[in-house]
Amino acid sequence: MSPLFLILGMPGGSEWLLIFFAVLLLFGGKKIPELMRGVGRGIREFNDARNKVSTEIEEGVNNKEKKELEKTN
Repeated sequence: MSPLFLILGMPGGSEWLLIFFAVLLLFGGKKIPELMRGVGRGIREFNDARNKVSTEIEEGVNNKEKKELEKTN
């Protein structure tokens, strides 16, 4: 874990409000839904990739176990 993260910590309630208002000022009310859709797509793609990698690893382990069982029989 980064030492900077340990020093700064997570933002509290008032900091989140300040961040929200800064985003509102920078992007405007009409751009925020587009921004959130983009964030949602990014999170969905990340989760899909993570699940795909996890599935491939599990399949690789299962195939290796099957090959080892076939060799012993």
